[in-house]
Amino acid sequence: MASGAYGDASQKIDYVFKVVLIGDSAVGKSQILSRFARNEFSLDSKATIGVEFQTRTLVIQHKSVKAQIWDTAGQERYRAVTSAYYRGAMGAMLVYDITKRQTFDHIPRWLEELRAHADKSIVIILIGNKSDLEDQRAVPTEDAKEFAQKEELFFLETSALGATNVEEAFMTVLSEIFNIVTKKTLAAGEDRGSDNSSSLAGKKIIIPGPAQIIPERNRMCCRSS
Repeated sequence: MASGAYGDASQKIDYVFKVVLIGDSAVGKSQILSRFARNEFSLDSKATIGVEFQTRTLVIQHKSVKAQIWDTAGQERYRAVTSAYYRGAMGAMLVYDITKRQTFDHIPRWLEELRAHADKSIVIILIGNKSDLEDQRAVPTEDAKEFAQKEELFFLETSALGATNVEEAFMTVLSEIFNIVTKKTLAAGEDRGSDNSSSLAGKKIIIPGPAQIIPERNRMCCRSS
């Protein structure tokens, strides 16, 4: 069970999960973040300079989770600066624009950089943004699906403008991070001979959505609507 809230600063926080948004400039990373963090969308969005972050507190399996979402500028001149911000990230959203093929073609490079700087257990989702512009599509869903499957990434197409699958994308990442963290906690408890940690064992939450790929250990499971 996962739910989201946009307020209540006094709430006790059980976990803080850092997630980074990466991808070329103008693919809609900041709009995705605004839609998730504040349920807002601005038609007059300016390019992100350096790094910005926003937070949102949610409840996942009865635990309070603060999502700390970092929005990294996509321009080349900032990449050396933002690479330091990958460290400590538990999740990453690789974003491209479905109407601009070049932004998808650059995804392997972003993924390579992410894996060079991030923890090996980082949860990664590939996001094809601007799905509301279907008539301008330049990246077939199957191309992205195939890449995600090969690289063992989650995958969803979103529209920050239409609020389509934005919540689902973040919850997929955050729920998977939660599962990883709680399993580690459970394993640590078992190592100490404790039998009190069983309540922390997280069940995998699969958010239904179009063209979503869920990696499960060594096998891939593919879902389409």
